[in-house]
Amino acid sequence: MQDYLKDVVQHTHQLGTIDTVKVIGTETETRIVALADDKSAVVDAVFKNAHPEFIGTFGMPNLAKLNTILGIPEYKENAQLTITKQNRNGEEVPVGIHFENAAGDFKNDYRFMTAEVINDKLKTQKMRPVKWNVDFTPTVQNIQRLRFQASANSDETTFTAKTENGDLKFYFGDHASHAGNFVFQAGVGGTLSKSWSWPVAAVIAILALPGDKSFRISDEGAAQITVDSGIAVWNYTLPAQIK
Repeated sequence: MQDYLKDVVQHTHQLGTIDTVKVIGTETETRIVALADDKSAVVDAVFKNAHPEFIGTFGMPNLAKLNTILGIPEYKENAQLTITKQNRNGEEVPVGIHFENAAGDFKNDYRFMTAEVINDKLKTQKMRPVKWNVDFTPTVQNIQRLRFQASANSDETTFTAKTENGDLKFYFGDHASHAGNFVFQAGVGGTLSKSWSWPVAAVIAILALPGDKSFRISDEGAAQITVDSGIAVWNYTLPAQIK
């Protein structure tokens, strides 16, 4: 279970804008849903193998606390992690995680949100089908080049994506300010007819996460970065920003 929990924390809380996630679990699927506090990204992930104890709908709040507990050395080896449950309206529902070290003399309890509370706080919405105009695998080198441009244009909170001569270019600033641009991906094989703007901090944070990545952009005003962590497939959908 620790690997699952660490994967959740790493791919949500470490972005810096997410501190609560919703878990929707069945016997065949474990799904994680979240929304960045600044609404810069919608997160939807599915574990490659459903976790047998993550059954039902519940919230995992205060991910900073969960991250702290997971990092305690007492739980590094042979720790016992169990889902605690309570009977509510005749149904056994998960209410938290009990941590206990190998010796049984060091313990912590992390509490879940009830389905009612998390459903009110984080409504699950099905994303409508989107036509992706550009779809590619970003390279480590180009992600680093994005960081360089973001650093040189640190006063800019968004960048604009355009296709020119088969290349995907990112633009920072405009004619009235300091500016910069570069080819983020050569030979993308698609075209963008609209110049939408995207949040710099969110894109860089997502691209810094561990795992294999794909990046797609739509003329409909949406971008999506997918990260395959090995444990789960994480989809981060970003709505276009108004510059």
